[in-house]
Amino acid sequence: MLSERFTAAVDYARIAHGAQQRKGSGVPYLSHLLGVSGLVLAFGGDEEQAIAGLLHDVIEDCGEAHAEPIRTQFGARVLTIVRGCTDGSAEAKATHTNAEARRRDWLARKQTYLAHLADAADDVLLVSGCDKLHNARAIVADLVDPAVGTTVFRRFTGRRDGTLVYYRLLADLFDQRCVAMAPVLEQTVQRMYALAGEPGLASGSGTDALAQAMI
Repeated sequence: MLSERFTAAVDYARIAHGAQQRKGSGVPYLSHLLGVSGLVLAFGGDEEQAIAGLLHDVIEDCGEAHAEPIRTQFGARVLTIVRGCTDGSAEAKATHTNAEARRRDWLARKQTYLAHLADAADDVLLVSGCDKLHNARAIVADLVDPAVGTTVFRRFTGRRDGTLVYYRLLADLFDQRCVAMAPVLEQTVQRMYALAGEPGLASGSGTDALAQAMI
């Protein structure tokens, strides 16, 4: 059974993310957080991992000031998982004011995050993997929507090629670490590539492929 801590985390996420919306959709951002948390539970996570699923984007999207309140209200383990799912704070991202700076920052953050996941704790991997699975499913849903299609990639700093390669590398990494949701993410990424008209990136291509995709 989920406790009142879970309910409190839903409310914390709702307030912290405020009026934020999913990219290009107008859907409240909370929908993503609830989806990730639900996947964490579906793939065997415990309540604290599910709470981290609700809060995994708070520091990244809302600021470093949320770190201590998360620790105080939900505990050190939850904060550790949230930090493990964070590839940059809202403050750091805000320093990049033009498209080229954002592109360089995106590439550096994604390369660093992939390296981090290779050695991350199992607690972190499940929550991070469920986040990536929920995002990948959203991209696939837009790709099959005639009103969106491949224009979905315009929403992302990595654009089409960078986004595809990043998800390919993520799928490989979660598979190598034997994370519970890895087979479903693999299927979703294969579908993403097919809908984007790409044959797919060979497994084990490495993070250098990400840099090549951004050229």
